[in-house]
Amino acid sequence: MSERDDMTSPVPAALTILTVTANPSLDRTLELTAPLTRGGVQRAQAVRAEPGGKGVNVSRVVAEAGISTRAILPARGGDPLLTALDDVALPYLAFAIEGEVRSNITVADPDGTTTKINAPGHALDATQADRLAELVVENARGACWVALCGSLPPGLPDTWYRTVIDGLVDLGCRVAVDTSGAPLAATVSGRVDLLKPNDEELAEATGADPARLVAATARGDYEPLIAAARTLVDQTGAAILATLGASGAMLISASGIWFATPPPIVPRSTVGAGDSALAGYLIAETRGDDEPDRLRTAVAYGSAATALAGTQPPSPDSLDLDGVEITELSGAAPRR
Repeated sequence: MSERDDMTSPVPAALTILTVTANPSLDRTLELTAPLTRGGVQRAQAVRAEPGGKGVNVSRVVAEAGISTRAILPARGGDPLLTALDDVALPYLAFAIEGEVRSNITVADPDGTTTKINAPGHALDATQADRLAELVVENARGACWVALCGSLPPGLPDTWYRTVIDGLVDLGCRVAVDTSGAPLAATVSGRVDLLKPNDEELAEATGADPARLVAATARGDYEPLIAAARTLVDQTGAAILATLGASGAMLISASGIWFATPPPIVPRSTVGAGDSALAGYLIAETRGDDEPDRLRTAVAYGSAATALAGTQPPSPDSLDLDGVEITELSGAAPRR
């Protein structure tokens, strides 16, 4: 496979945030009029098909904010995913593969409860894995951030993200990672700038008991989560943006610990909310906001995404920044 097999859309003149989605998808969302019934026959009131995968979602939110971005992903020419990306005018670099990008299915109940069925994705061989990593490094020069997002497709080793990060060391860009399981465990073996786990993923990455940590978080006991996050801060040097669903999010760094509660919303779909939160953090960081306001922006974006159907990217106009309450966990009063 030659470099000329890679397909690009228009490239932003000055790149701020490069995203990498090794396992992209075409996301199909079915909105139901009644709760999902296992084994039943139900009708959808609306069906959406949108370009997806965590990095793609991050780039779409960043682009909505008017910040330059580009998404790198594997997909062949004419793939429905690339057509969808062209339709929303998102700049991308597609590494050509032979098969079709997977489709992921989301079923959304009327109360916003979502059921997701994710396909495994198109397998990449060792040569393709190496070339995809090379493309990331080649295109990261000059970027402020590189965001490595989502699961890895069959064929990519669990260490693939770590390999990419090590290849970026001399370029001066910062690296954010949003993944889980073995790829996350491999990532935290070295330095990284930002990690976006949930409570279960934090436990996985630090060897804590996931069930106990998640149960503690659910009852409002955040000490186990903070302890796990501090372990990763010391181990990697990263800031930890821990997303906690409807409860909000926490930011743990070498500078401090902050907790954010979200504004009230009517939920429609939680799919892509974490990706929007990561995008919100990166948007705020690139404009020079301090850490509490990065967290505020992250939670505002995540909440705005939850109020939208499917994986639509929230726009800056849809944010309720004033509705996000920030508390510094050292004992300071809530910050509005």
